[in-house]
Amino acid sequence: QLQLVESGGGLVQPGGSLTLSCVASGFSLDYYHIGWFRQAPGKEREGVSCLSSGDSATSADSVKGRFTISRDNVANTVWLQMNSLKPEDTAVYYCAAVHVTRSSWPIVSTCAPNTYDVWGQGTQVTVSS
Repeated sequence: QLQLVESGGGLVQPGGSLTLSCVASGFSLDYYHIGWFRQAPGKEREGVSCLSSGDSATSADSVKGRFTISRDNVANTVWLQMNSLKPEDTAVYYCAAVHVTRSSWPIVSTCAPNTYDVWGQGTQVTVSS
């Protein structure tokens, strides 16, 4: 069974940092494009940062320069390093993956949620003083 499990969310003050982790089980990340997404209350889910199987990265303009996506295929883990957090970053954060044979990078590099098909359960990030 393909499974992604996120952790590392929590409450942080504006300007602070958090690192989210996403561990894959039941499959190897080697041949998957991966991404981090978020959904704030009353808003649609949006792409945050996405990473190809070959480590090409793309990020939303709202997080460029502040968030960094990375992966370790040996550890089967994906991370999202979040710095200089703002209240508007408050959301449930999800990691997701799609096999390289199911969708090409030019398509999934848009980081559109509907281009990814394996999802974790999410972790809450709250940025507040």
